[in-house]
Amino acid sequence: MSIRLGELLVLQGVLTSEQQGEILEIQRESGRPFGLIAEERFHVDPSAIEQAWAAQYAMIAQRIDPADIEIQEDVLGLVSKRQAWQFGFIPVASHDDEIQMVASRETLARALRFVGWRISELCTFAICDLDCLRRGLETHYPLPGADVELVDRFMKNRPAA
Repeated sequence: MSIRLGELLVLQGVLTSEQQGEILEIQRESGRPFGLIAEERFHVDPSAIEQAWAAQYAMIAQRIDPADIEIQEDVLGLVSKRQAWQFGFIPVASHDDEIQMVASRETLARALRFVGWRISELCTFAICDLDCLRRGLETHYPLPGADVELVDRFMKNRPAA
């Protein structure tokens, strides 16, 4: 089951129901994207739109635990250890010119941004929980010297203290 972007933004307290209705009316008249109208009309932070979109995507995406599948070694070479940890995803397979990635709901928006500018092939994402992603990264992209604080900062995109 999926929930509409505007409904998510209302549930998250980013927009009011009245603002959502106004955006939907403008969208019906103009055909412009909901998120863009929300940014322009109500000064919604683009990162809030992106996070809501990622949450929406995560609701419908396939679920994969990286530990339960055989990962194609050649796709692991698409990114460095630092990139995999920093952007929170693991490339797992390549089929018919499409690369499948796995990210957590928490890291999906960041992973999508990175993949969009770094990888030229078509990419799709599956979702796993944050602990499964962390274990997969530890297995396939071991990062010597990484402590729990560093891992949490990368995974939850928290700034350094």
